[in-house]
Amino acid sequence: MVHKYVRPLVKLKESAALSCPSAPPAVLEGGRADVSFLAGLLIDKFLYHLPLYRQHQRLTAAGITVTRQWLTQQVLTVALLLAPIVAAMLEEIRACRVKAMDETPIKAGRKGKGQLKTGYFWPIWGNTDGGGGDLVFLYRPSRAAIHVREGLGEKMADGAVLLTDGYAAYERYAERTGIALAQCWAHTRRGFERAKDLEPEAVTEALERIGALYAIEAEIRDQGLAGAAKREYRLTHAKPVVETFFAWAERQLAHAALLPSNPLTKALHYALERRAGLSVYLSDPDVPIDTNHLERALRPIPLGRKNWLFCWSEIGAEAVATIQSLIVTCRLHAIDPYDYLVDVLQRIDRHPASEVHLLTPRRWKQHFAANPLRSDLHRLTG
Repeated sequence: MVHKYVRPLVKLKESAALSCPSAPPAVLEGGRADVSFLAGLLIDKFLYHLPLYRQHQRLTAAGITVTRQWLTQQVLTVALLLAPIVAAMLEEIRACRVKAMDETPIKAGRKGKGQLKTGYFWPIWGNTDGGGGDLVFLYRPSRAAIHVREGLGEKMADGAVLLTDGYAAYERYAERTGIALAQCWAHTRRGFERAKDLEPEAVTEALERIGALYAIEAEIRDQGLAGAAKREYRLTHAKPVVETFFAWAERQLAHAALLPSNPLTKALHYALERRAGLSVYLSDPDVPIDTNHLERALRPIPLGRKNWLFCWSEIGAEAVATIQSLIVTCRLHAIDPYDYLVDVLQRIDRHPASEVHLLTPRRWKQHFAANPLRSDLHRLTG
């Protein structure tokens, strides 16, 4: 739909001066796209993984003539406009007591003729509200340990906990900052699954023992336990299972004739070396048993990769990180990302910079979701 604004040009009889009402402000200065178009462009690309060249084909078929370069420029400019909101989200996540972090690769930026660089998206989750939490993606050019410090900062809340997989960079960060390091039971479980074909009997026993821990977590959810009651339930029911699991793992290594290269040997060593981290969740009810919630949240990245394959530039990768941070966090808080983007894109220019944190999805839901700003096209068709 093309929305035309008709502005009367009036010549004043007394002074012969010309008077014309101002044009409605555009989201992007001098822009010709309605906010509903911009929000739809982002939702189609980043939520439904429809590459811009396919969106361009669809627009052309509908009789709308724009270039693919113009579509790309809209995405990059909107991402730049939204970046301060994501920066505010990151500051709130850093201040959380319980955080989780991971990394996933992405091809971004040209390395040479026919070659692309390998960069990484680093998703950082924070338990900002005791529920769904907030999540920010950071794009960085490598998997180096310095990016953990860049993402999380070095100021820790009292009793802070970082939940991760077994990547050594997180352990070094914990040693440097003093944050407690919790380890993921799902990653531990996967090590045993890889050994299933060679050592089916031992692996079956390992998986049953770990499965018992997940059954206890299901009971906690079913009973709606939280806080001290959740902690007590874990200590009463899960702690004995954890202790017997590690005792069993030590016996397996001591008595089984396993080569160092055996996948079961590697899985047993992986678990035993992380015994302290795998036990952190038992006494802290705010710490999840694994990072599965984080891996579910970062699924849009590998799903998107299957459709748009790579980012032509590192600037493009940073735009992906910004917009996915907002869309994924909207979904964590049961917010319609389209409604959120339509509102925030109209609100952000006139919103005080000192209060940009109020535009993060979690706080937007509290302050603005009941009466969101709509596009002019919405008012015409609603």
